[in-house]
Amino acid sequence: MRNDPFGRGDGQQVRRRGGGLFGNIRWLVLLGFLAYGGCYYLSNRTQDPYTGETVLIDSSIGPEQERALGLQAYKEILSQERPLPKSDPTAQQITEIARRLIAKVDVVTAELAAEHGMAAPEHWRQFEWDVNVIPSEQANAFCLPGGKMAVYTGLVPVARSADAMAVVMGHEIAHALLRHGAQRMSQQKLAQIGQMAGAASGMDPQQQQMVMAAMGYGYLLPYARSHETQADEVGLMLAAAACYDPNEAIGLWQRMSESSGGEAPPEFSSTHPNPGTRIQTLQGLMPKAMEYRQKFCRQ
Repeated sequence: MRNDPFGRGDGQQVRRRGGGLFGNIRWLVLLGFLAYGGCYYLSNRTQDPYTGETVLIDSSIGPEQERALGLQAYKEILSQERPLPKSDPTAQQITEIARRLIAKVDVVTAELAAEHGMAAPEHWRQFEWDVNVIPSEQANAFCLPGGKMAVYTGLVPVARSADAMAVVMGHEIAHALLRHGAQRMSQQKLAQIGQMAGAASGMDPQQQQMVMAAMGYGYLLPYARSHETQADEVGLMLAAAACYDPNEAIGLWQRMSESSGGEAPPEFSSTHPNPGTRIQTLQGLMPKAMEYRQKFCRQ
């Protein structure tokens, strides 16, 4: 067959070459993003003294920045949800529990770090601790980076005792000690790198969404669940060292499950372990917690 005298056959061949070149550029860009993501991950890993595990914390996110973000968030929350007066009996009880837990941060931090052959971290010494009680039906509490805490009154009837309340508040304090906020920000940056890599590779939005969902189930959600497990352990040791009964953690989480109506997503799709897993883990930690209570409880 004769070639087209106008060279359309050759033109089609050129276009195919151009498409191949464009595809190669996309692959190079994708590989560049993947290399950047790998370098980011490897260069920002550090060993956590509380757990001995290797964690991801962006070196540009310092404790000072965390404290500033925590203070900003705290002010915003209190401006929207007016807390109880400090003179309120419930507020006074919560403040006393916080005081006892904070008093044991030093010894528990040193003990956990020593268990992993590491020096005790000092970032928490710059915390400006504060606790407020917020009227609300939700059974919840939090401790932001920098030591700003709040307990919602809906948690009081679920906790039922100072021992159980101490377990919850110790858990929330542990999140701040473990720098979980900085870890989450670092994970989000890594996820953003993954999103940019997907876009650069020519994936359509649906494909990108599928990849990010896979990353969430395979990496982000398990990481979040590990944060909860770590905070459970450190918080339990704090409560025990502060002379509270760590055994109350079991009944607490049973009641927490009941208060939610037993409705919870499957563990693989949740940021938290399911109550059964959580209780089993806490039961396994109980001998260690009782050792901490015997060693550090000084009433």
